[in-house]
Amino acid sequence: MRVGTVKMVPYVRPGDPKSGALIRDLKGRYAAVLLANHGPVVSGKDLFSAVCAAEELEETAKLLVALRGLPARHLRPADVAELKSTFDPL
Repeated sequence: MRVGTVKMVPYVRPGDPKSGALIRDLKGRYAAVLLANHGPVVSGKDLFSAVCAAEELEETAKLLVALRGLPARHLRPADVAELKSTFDPL
């Protein structure tokens, strides 16, 4: 696989600066990181190689979910409430 080992970091709401800190704390040991309940952050030597790695990571994830029967990772009610209070315009 082009990506190698992938690390998953815990969920934080979209836009929370903690997500950047969680990635920085990995000190570049991974070419790709999965943001729990968000998606991947993938690096590459150029844009094309990063896109190819992201595509391969997505296809591998689909296979793992399909073949292993892994359950979906749902947000906790508290996380949903935080999203609504942060991003709901009403």
